[in-house]
Amino acid sequence: MTCLSFSSFPFFARSLSLSLFFLLSVVASLAAEKILPLPGETFSVAGRPAFLIAAPAGPTSTAPRPWVWYAPTLEKYPGKEELWLFSQLLAAGISIAGIDVGESFGSPAGRALFTALHTELTRTRGYAAKPLLLGRSRGGLMLLAWAAEHPEKVGAFAGIYPVVNLTSYPGLTLAAPAYQLTPAALAAQLTAHNPIDRLAPLAAARVPLFAIHGDRDTRVPLEANSALLKSRYAALGGDLKLIIAEGQGHNLWPGFFENPALLAFLIAHARR
Repeated sequence: MTCLSFSSFPFFARSLSLSLFFLLSVVASLAAEKILPLPGETFSVAGRPAFLIAAPAGPTSTAPRPWVWYAPTLEKYPGKEELWLFSQLLAAGISIAGIDVGESFGSPAGRALFTALHTELTRTRGYAAKPLLLGRSRGGLMLLAWAAEHPEKVGAFAGIYPVVNLTSYPGLTLAAPAYQLTPAALAAQLTAHNPIDRLAPLAAARVPLFAIHGDRDTRVPLEANSALLKSRYAALGGDLKLIIAEGQGHNLWPGFFENPALLAFLIAHARR
């Protein structure tokens, strides 16, 4: 049996320091390599790559700066599809930010990272305490799962064919590993995590919602997601504007991303 003496500890301390330096270098490299549709800053929050596309600050403004929180921030997101919308937001003085939480599917681990980004933007960088949430596809699942726990920190939510129902997408079998649960255990705890089952706090806080969704979407079906969201939110007294894109599926149709009503919704609630 090999024993380690106290004289061995400096070697292990150096090794640990080198390992930590390597991990931090990898995180910094990942953030630096993030390609954004418009010039912006990439940085690390809680060990995860994050980004900020900052609108110019007003010369005399001292109020917290409005921002849109975009998800999912993955390798290809946000993409060139968001170029028009982001450009219009910047012109209106609204910044855009996000954090890569991986394929979290709205899990507690992903939600904790979202809280870290909110803290960074609001406490360190002077941004508004109530961002506008903008979820594209599964980004809706991520953002609404966080919003349900923090309704007081949400100015509004808008979704482009947003996922709001775990059972619809990705399904409990695929989502369960992100929750560190079996599919059966996740099913038993579903109402504690599934955004479509957790709308009451948002309705009580009068958070306005918006969604644009295609009626031929087979990947994230309208009826199991945005249409169900509208009916349940209305039953709770909440306000949701739903635009149904006739003949459209889960695709890159410009009408999803260059939508004047979506832009107007975000700008209007940024000014509240």
